[in-house]
Amino acid sequence: MSQLSLSLDSSLLVRDVAGDYRLANADEVLQAAQRVLAGQMRGCEALTSPQVVRDFLRVKLGALEHEVFGVIHLDAQNRVIDYVEMFRGTVSQTSVYPREVVKEALARNSAALLLVHNHPSGAAEPSRADEMLTQTLKSALALVDVRVLDHLIVAGSAILSFAERGLL
Repeated sequence: MSQLSLSLDSSLLVRDVAGDYRLANADEVLQAAQRVLAGQMRGCEALTSPQVVRDFLRVKLGALEHEVFGVIHLDAQNRVIDYVEMFRGTVSQTSVYPREVVKEALARNSAALLLVHNHPSGAAEPSRADEMLTQTLKSALALVDVRVLDHLIVAGSAILSFAERGLL
């Protein structure tokens, strides 16, 4: 087997608009990985397979250079309805509006939510503002019978869970 065929065996190929195959670039590989992980999450038992959720979040948020706040919507059996990236911020902060989170939860008929955001700094420790936001969202969502099951902070490959830390 030639060296070229050995290197192609471990490479990912994509088909271009003309129907020809070429080596996939890094962005195309990451987009494909996100689609696979999102497919695994949708309709799965999110709480009995937290590793799938963590893997999805690492790929989706781990390498971003700006903060993003998202929500994983769950049905009454804690199956994933959808992931929605709701707010985009700067390198160190993002503005989150509880009213918009409540509206999105009602629009998707969510029974529960997993709140997620990233820290581009690489430090997964929650700030006091993160803790206050979580309590504000939890209170606002409770008024419309939507439970907040966790708030996950992604910092590179590290993920901190508010529920595991007793902060929820």
